[in-house]
Amino acid sequence: MSYIASLILKLFGWNIINIKPRGTKKAVIIMAPHTSNLDFILGRLAFFKYRMTPHIMIKKESFTFLMGPVLRLLGGIPVDRGHSQNTVKKITTHFEHADDFYLLITPEGSRKLVKNWKKGFYFIALTAKVPILFGFLDYKKKEGGVGKMIWPSGNYEEDMKIIEDFYRDKTARYPEKFSLTPSSPRR
Repeated sequence: MSYIASLILKLFGWNIINIKPRGTKKAVIIMAPHTSNLDFILGRLAFFKYRMTPHIMIKKESFTFLMGPVLRLLGGIPVDRGHSQNTVKKITTHFEHADDFYLLITPEGSRKLVKNWKKGFYFIALTAKVPILFGFLDYKKKEGGVGKMIWPSGNYEEDMKIIEDFYRDKTARYPEKFSLTPSSPRR
């Protein structure tokens, strides 16, 4: 699968860099910008290329009799979106009991334009005591990967300044659907 994924990415002109985290076997990977279903496909191919299966939180309603096993095989974790505190606790338990555990989250929470990113990724990393890796897809450069890592300090606003600064020059497939916080306009 690694070879096939590499070939597909190469055929479409994508360069994937730094996808395999060094120095940590557990982390929250945020992936942005997220404006298209193609983001998932490219991201999945990149992880296949590097023989990694990141875990992804998916609404529990998607885990039907037929789809449940497939979603779990692809790293899906069923979550009840109506109980966010239970979600943080549940995901933290996964980090505690696994030797290797990467949780991939799109902090925008939607492919639509959002004014503020969801904060769950931050509080999961803080509670689980794991770093946050900055995953990205840049459609202008046709480049993707993991570009930076921070340990959450507990000061959300200050850490978000670092995160936003990293993503400021990344180009989404649909740039009009990508936004950082209103206080941080894109350059």
